[in-house]
Amino acid sequence: MTEEPGNKKDAKNTAPETEGDGMDQVDLGPLIKITPYLKTLPTAVGKFRRLHLEKSPDSSSPPKLPDPQLSTSLEGPFGLGPLVFPAFQRFNNIDFFTFWYFLLVTAHGAVFALVDYCLKKIDKEFSLSEKERLIMDYSDYHASFLVAVLIAHYGGRGNRSKWMAASAFILGIASIIFALIFYKYEIIKPVEKSEELCIEEQHRTMSGCRALMLPHRTECIHLFILGQYLHGITGMPLYILGVTFIFDHVPTFSAGLYLAICDAAQLLGYLLGFVISSWPPPQHGNPNEDENEIQFRKFQQNWWSGFFSVAVLSWCTFLPLLCFPCRLPGAHKLRFEKEKEPPSFDKRLKNKEYGPSLKDMVQTTKCLLKNPLLICYSLCKTTESLTFKGSMSFVPIYLQNQFLITPSVASMLTGLILIPGLAIGHFVGGLIVDRLEMSCKNKIRFTVVTSTIALVLFILILFVECETVKFAGINEDYDGSGNLGNLTAPCNEKCACPSSIYASVCGRDDTEYFSPCFAGCRASKFLHNEKAYYNCSCIKQGLTNADTEGDFVDAVSGKCSNKCHTLPLFFAFFFSSILFSNLSSIPVTITILQSAPANLNSLSLGITYTIWRIGGLENM
Repeated sequence: MTEEPGNKKDAKNTAPETEGDGMDQVDLGPLIKITPYLKTLPTAVGKFRRLHLEKSPDSSSPPKLPDPQLSTSLEGPFGLGPLVFPAFQRFNNIDFFTFWYFLLVTAHGAVFALVDYCLKKIDKEFSLSEKERLIMDYSDYHASFLVAVLIAHYGGRGNRSKWMAASAFILGIASIIFALIFYKYEIIKPVEKSEELCIEEQHRTMSGCRALMLPHRTECIHLFILGQYLHGITGMPLYILGVTFIFDHVPTFSAGLYLAICDAAQLLGYLLGFVISSWPPPQHGNPNEDENEIQFRKFQQNWWSGFFSVAVLSWCTFLPLLCFPCRLPGAHKLRFEKEKEPPSFDKRLKNKEYGPSLKDMVQTTKCLLKNPLLICYSLCKTTESLTFKGSMSFVPIYLQNQFLITPSVASMLTGLILIPGLAIGHFVGGLIVDRLEMSCKNKIRFTVVTSTIALVLFILILFVECETVKFAGINEDYDGSGNLGNLTAPCNEKCACPSSIYASVCGRDDTEYFSPCFAGCRASKFLHNEKAYYNCSCIKQGLTNADTEGDFVDAVSGKCSNKCHTLPLFFAFFFSSILFSNLSSIPVTITILQSAPANLNSLSLGITYTIWRIGGLENM
């Protein structure tokens, strides 16, 4: 019988394997070429037999690379189970996966911003205790800490795209829970603006406490904690399995650009959530009691509609992510090329195999924890996260005290400087790694240099300051009639001023007062689109100016000007320090992935996020 030259070559290559195991080998090459989307029983049996042989190799033979035929069999088509269409196979690539991953990470980042803003509102309206506030704020960190290593261990051995599809579905449920809080319950009561003038206590009308009580407080807190737990769980498949999936399907020197794009997605989502939550709620007049249910939903529309939009966006990514195979076409060839690269990890880990049991997971985790490079870079990611969270919390307070900016403007300026600085730093850092094709040692040097520059810029911020404006009761003692640290003085003690409402005014004596009531003002009117106050008993010095009606103005609403022009310099240093401190974010992530073998990448990232979450919980 004559054979074609191609068949002779195939028979020659497969002959040693046939003799070694004593079984008839089936040539699946033509079958895969003709019908790449059919799964038949003989093919499945052949895979099972080869898998059994792969798991029990000859101990005397040296370790080998995975069987190419077995590895390529995991490179399945794009489809939902048996529903596979040849026209859709053009989407079976890493670029299309990155697109849907980008949308899902954007949705997850938007929830971060919405939750941070909503927690501030709930804290203010519910008067949360310190314990309640910390539990509600860090419950997502606690959930991530509990499941990070488990998801990395089991998810890294399975179909990672399907894990992310499940994450998209659960993220939608978490967003619906958050939206339900603001859609079903009245959380934020619209406050009618009052002038808070100096009125003697016997002439004041006290509002009933019953109208200020908020029902369903316990239900809202429990729903919020449940949503936070689900939100924390969904982040681990995204930032562990999603990152390793992309890293396994792109060349090492191109991974920086892909990971930079994905990191920018989270910051873009945070920026979108920040804009939605900062948007002013719709204003309305005094509603009737019968229309109370409709009115509070309109007032809280920004929050529940924002969460609903995030749920829709995350569920839109569910079906496409569910259709991706365990490995994309060409993954085995790319992995073979990466294994030719010089290793950046302990050589004892190169051929280490571990099973699916919890005992194997614990042993491998202990082995990775002995890697000082992994621990060091995990701490780098932790400090990066703490820098972001600390900046969002304390920079607005610093701006209010140092530059006398209102709280809303301070929060807005902080977000507009911090979030773009983070996004640009991540993207530029990934682009530099991609274009320069840095080795592991060069990434470490790059991290040290950029971190040192960022530290110097942070120190320079401390030297940017302004002269402090006089504030009555804080650093000014009401011309000697009051005490520092006490807003009440003899000139306003009969006004019974509440300290719960902050509405600063600037007097003609260039002193700032907590509110018109604490300034002792008894009358007000609008003057040139600005509120002016008259007959203020605490303001006795300064030049007096008469308005168009001949009345002498004692104070105007707002903060006093400190004639400080160093705010642009502060933001220049702050933006530059944030930029340089985040240039190393993508190099650190890639170094973590390169500090362990390919089969331990997910677990190494899981350990990183566990350390990261421990760092967050320690700062509670």
